[in-house]
Amino acid sequence: MATDANSARITGKVQGRDITLEGGLSKDEIRSRVWWWRTSGSGTAGQRDDHGHEYDDSQADVIATLGGYYRVSGDPRTHEAEELVELVYAELNPAD
Repeated sequence: MATDANSARITGKVQGRDITLEGGLSKDEIRSRVWWWRTSGSGTAGQRDDHGHEYDDSQADVIATLGGYYRVSGDPRTHEAEELVELVYAELNPAD
């Protein structure tokens, strides 16, 4: 994972998948890209969603930002997940 401050882009690997977060994304768009396996809105951590992907917490998923590394929880509705979305949004949209 790497953060490129010049292009307002954060890249990472979550659930074995490369993700890219760029400036201009809304908080909902950030949430859906980080928790891509939960975009159907069904299921809970450890359960299959409509896409057939099960959350695997055997390896910690992290997002690297200018402020450091932050763990991605299995559930995008937790307080920690909301804080991560806010932090990523602020780093990608510093003028807001």
